[in-house]
Amino acid sequence: MTYRVPRMDDLESKAWLALVWTSELLPAALDAQLQSDSDMTHFEFMVLSTLRQAEKGSLRVKDLASAVNSTMPRLSRVLGKLADRDLIERSTGASDGRVVDVRLTKEGRRELVRAVPAHIETVRRLVIDELTRDQLQALADALEPLVERLDPQRRVGFAAAARASAD
Repeated sequence: MTYRVPRMDDLESKAWLALVWTSELLPAALDAQLQSDSDMTHFEFMVLSTLRQAEKGSLRVKDLASAVNSTMPRLSRVLGKLADRDLIERSTGASDGRVVDVRLTKEGRRELVRAVPAHIETVRRLVIDELTRDQLQALADALEPLVERLDPQRRVGFAAAARASAD
C-alpha cells in the first residue's frame, strides 16, 4: 500500500502561507516601531494594555499570563522590567499571600497613552490602510472563527482580562 502525502491545493497553500508569513512578520514590525518610538516591546505594550483594560486596573499574575498568552517565566521577567521602570507595581493578595496582583501605575498609564498614537499609525499603515472596508470585514470574518477554534475557553485577550478582574 502506497502512502499518499497530504497536499494543499493552490488556493489553500496561498492562504495558509499568507497567514503564516503575516503572523511572523507583523509582530516583528510592531515590536520595532514600539521599541523605536516608545522604548517598549510589543509584548510589554500588550501587558500594559491588558492591565489598562482590566476592570479594577489590576490582575492576578496567573490571569494576566493567560490573557496575554504567556508562560509564567516570560511574564515574570517582563513584569520585573516594567516594575523597574515604575510602569507597574506588584503586591501580594490580601486573602492569600501566594497570589500576586499586578497594577498599572500612573507612569505606566502615561507611557501607554504616549505609545498608542504611533502604534495605531503603524497598524493603519501596515494593515488597515492596505485593505478596503470589505476586505477588513472579510479578514475579521475569516480570523474570528480561527481564534475561537484556537481558544475555545476564551482565555486570552481583553475580554478574558475583564472577566478575571471582575472575579
